[in-house]
Parts: sequence; C-alpha cells; structure tokens
Amino acid sequence: MRTMTEAGEGMTIVNYPKDKVRALQRALYMAAKGNSQRRFPALYDRISRPDVLGRAWEQVRQNRGAAGIDGETIEAIEAYGVERMLAELSERLEGKRYRPPAVRRVYIPKAGRTRERRPLGIPAVRDRVVQTACKLVLEPLFEASFRPNSYGFRPKRSAHQALEAIRREVNAGGNWVVDGDVSDFFGSLDHELLLRLISRRVSDRRVLRLLRLWMRAGVLEDGIISLPRSGVPQGGAISPLLANINAHALDALWERDASHLGQLIRYVDDCVVVCRTKAQAQAALRWLEGTLGRLKLHLHPDKARVVNLETGQEGFDFLGFHIRRVRSWRYPGLSYCQRWPSKRSMVAVRARVKAVIGPRSQLSRSLTDVVTQLNPVLRGWGNYFRWGNSARSSSRSTATFMSD
Repeated sequence: MRTMTEAGEGMTIVNYPKDKVRALQRALYMAAKGNSQRRFPALYDRISRPDVLGRAWEQVRQNRGAAGIDGETIEAIEAYGVERMLAELSERLEGKRYRPPAVRRVYIPKAGRTRERRPLGIPAVRDRVVQTACKLVLEPLFEASFRPNSYGFRPKRSAHQALEAIRREVNAGGNWVVDGDVSDFFGSLDHELLLRLISRRVSDRRVLRLLRLWMRAGVLEDGIISLPRSGVPQGGAISPLLANINAHALDALWERDASHLGQLIRYVDDCVVVCRTKAQAQAALRWLEGTLGRLKLHLHPDKARVVNLETGQEGFDFLGFHIRRVRSWRYPGLSYCQRWPSKRSMVAVRARVKAVIGPRSQLSRSLTDVVTQLNPVLRGWGNYFRWGNSARSSSRSTATFMSD
C-alpha cells in the first residue's frame, strides 16, 4: 500500500513501502548466494514494478542532481506529478517502448593542483529513475558473488574499510606495495565483454537489451551527439554496478591464480596489492598488467609502481590519503602503518576554501553568510579525513588558512 503525506505548498510526497522492495532484494540475494551458477530469467517485470520504480524515485530525489539533456529537473517532475511520471515509465517499460535519451557530458576538475578534468555523463532524471530501479533488482544478484577485497560503491562498504584493510596488511608484514590505477576505467569498459559477464547471472534478454541501450546511448557535448563504442557514463546510476561487475572478473582471477603473491585491495578502478617481498610485488605488477589487458583495460603508465614501505622513506596515495610506515616514538625499532591527507587532498580543500573566502566580492557579505557557505566544505572534508592520523595535517591546514 502506498501512503501519501502533505508537504506544504500543495505538494504531495508519495511514500512507497520499502519492506516489499527489501524483501525482493533479500530473496534475490539468497537465491544467488545459494547457487553461484544460477542464471535469472525473469527480472524485467520486477524492474517495472510500481513499488520498485517508486523506491528508485525516492533515491533519485534524495540525491538531487542536475537535469539531463531535456532540461527536466527534480522540481519540474514534482510539479508534473510523480505518480503520473512513474506510471508513464512503467507503461513504456512494459510495452518495450522505453528508449533512454543521450546523456549530457560535463567536466569537473580533478582534486589537486592540476588542469585535468574528469568527464561526467548526466542522464535525464527519468532515465536515472529507471537505472536506479534496474540497480535495485540486479545488485543483490552480483553482491552474492562479489569478493570481500572490493570496497567501492557497494552496500555497507566504504573507502575507510579499504584503508583499514591496507593498514592491517602492512602491519602484518606487507612492506612492498603495488600501487595501481586503471587508465580511463569507466570510459574503457568493453560493451560486449561486460554484457557477457552480466549474462553469467542474467538470462532475461529484455534486461540485457535495456543495459545495452544505456551503454550505447549517445553523449551530448557542445551540441553534438556522439555514439560511444566503449565505456559507461561516469555519473549514471547504474554505472558503478556495471563497473564492479567488470572489475569482479579481476578479483576472481586474482583469487584463483595470484592470491599467493599478496592481498589485492580494490576500490572500483583504484587498487593496491600488499606483498611481503619485492619479488612478489614485481610479479603482482606484471600479473595485473597482463590480466587487465585480457579485460581490455590498462594500468595508467605514470601511476603504476612498486613501493617499498620497509624503511619509511617511501609511501603512496590511495583514496585521498597518503600511506606509509612511521617509526614509533614509544617503542624504538618498531614502525606502524599510518595515513593522513595527501598533498593533493590538502591543495584541493584549500582551493575550495579560498574560492569561498578569497574573492573581494565576499567582503560585502556578512560573516554569517560566509560561515554558512563554508561549513559544508569543512564538515565534509573533516568527516572523511578525521580517520587515521590526520591531526597534524589539519592543524597545518588551519594555520595556512589563517596566514592567507
């Protein structure tokens, strides 16, 4: 049963029962967990279910986000009528008339002092609803098989858990680390290979067709629509799941063929391997290069390297933190793995703060307005980097702000 509540200004918010959607997800997960070879033939009708689409809409609304190429915003859909929009989506899906529009390409700057920009593909809001509904149905099937060394964009997993796994492995004697980063990961995913990996669990041709439509949807940039031959748009609701499905192949092959070399820890396309010897680390790097090539991916030539943590003279950056061994001041002769914000992360947060307080136009604003604008930046940064050994970096950053 749906319930409806008044939200002021005549707006009605529809609350869809989460328990039914969660029950569906739980049933799919248990079925997939019980049989690792099972393929699921009837999933499309679940994606078009009103309660699944309603739950997908709630997630899209909570995430907000910009409009796609049609210019339709969250607010515009609420004015149009959420029930009406969801009914239209369900009807188009059931009638096999749903066609995703092209995504809108935008670029955002990468963190740190660099001119590099990261491409994002922004689907239309309605398309994001359907993608999210598809994710709600498919994710439990693949979560049942995903390995514990994968931490990115997964339920109840986080970047901090990945960092903690590295700390434990290094403190247990892993003094050699392979630091790897897949070059243009989202833009390089091979469509046919990805669909073959998905079809190991999904045999519903309607779902596979829907996924293919998203992969091949055009990209609008500078008024021109281009048709991609590979990749998925980084910014789509379904893209993180597709990326993890592709990367799971790497995890499974590592577990089968190379786990004796060390511990692979992966956050989507960012990965490290913690090894005990230099020879193991070098062998792990060669294995990663060769296996990624089989998956039609490549390590970034300027970022893949072997790092010696034993002496404390070298470290590496991972998920915004710098990681290295530090000698204990309490127990001479011992050292422990520690982490603190990387230089790029420090540069990035200073740039964001200066963007708020630096322009001369800000001088006419009240202190309350400036603080209100600044607080979300500092709060978000602090919540992420307060884990680990970040006190000294935070103090230095505060001193830099004060001196500037």
